[in-house]
Amino acid sequence: MRNNHEGSRILKQRDERIIDLVSQGLKNKEIAREIGATEHVVKNYIREMWNRVELALWHVSRHPAKAIEDDPAVNSAASIPTSRTRNIA
Repeated sequence: MRNNHEGSRILKQRDERIIDLVSQGLKNKEIAREIGATEHVVKNYIREMWNRVELALWHVSRHPAKAIEDDPAVNSAASIPTSRTRNIA
């Protein structure tokens, strides 16, 4: 997942696993069983994930130029030729 301005991951590997399980339609109880945790832990974990994502989105909305500058996906996309930068025959 994307990095925040300090270079640490916004979403961690376990977050991505939980998101994958949620996207498969699993309930919190089933996710808990899959990852070896209680349903309460899963609920708290999902809430904490959303808080981190919301904070990152808030930061981007307040500092859009900094977020774009620090985003490796945007920086690598900038080097991809577009119809304006490549020769079109």
